[in-house]
Amino acid sequence: MKYRKKPVVVEAVQLTWENWNEVCEFVTLPWGPDGVRGCHSDKGVVSDSGERIGLIIPTLEGEMKAVQGDYIVRGVQGEFYPCKPKIFESTYELVEE
Repeated sequence: MKYRKKPVVVEAVQLTWENWNEVCEFVTLPWGPDGVRGCHSDKGVVSDSGERIGLIIPTLEGEMKAVQGDYIVRGVQGEFYPCKPKIFESTYELVEE
């Protein structure tokens, strides 16, 4: 059997270190400020060596890490998940408002 993905409009923001505050505001809405680890600082999740790693997001499948360049998508039920740029760009197109 073959299936086609239903057309659905989602909200998403691409994670960069320049838009860190915007990403934090976008992702923390359902959980409050303590829901997403890494949003408490402007450095994100940092390794022991001081390198920025990404953002830890609670998803329906458990915690997932988003790294620079990943898209953070708000799904149809208000859930969040990270999506790699190539997958996002092959799955979604910009909707004109």
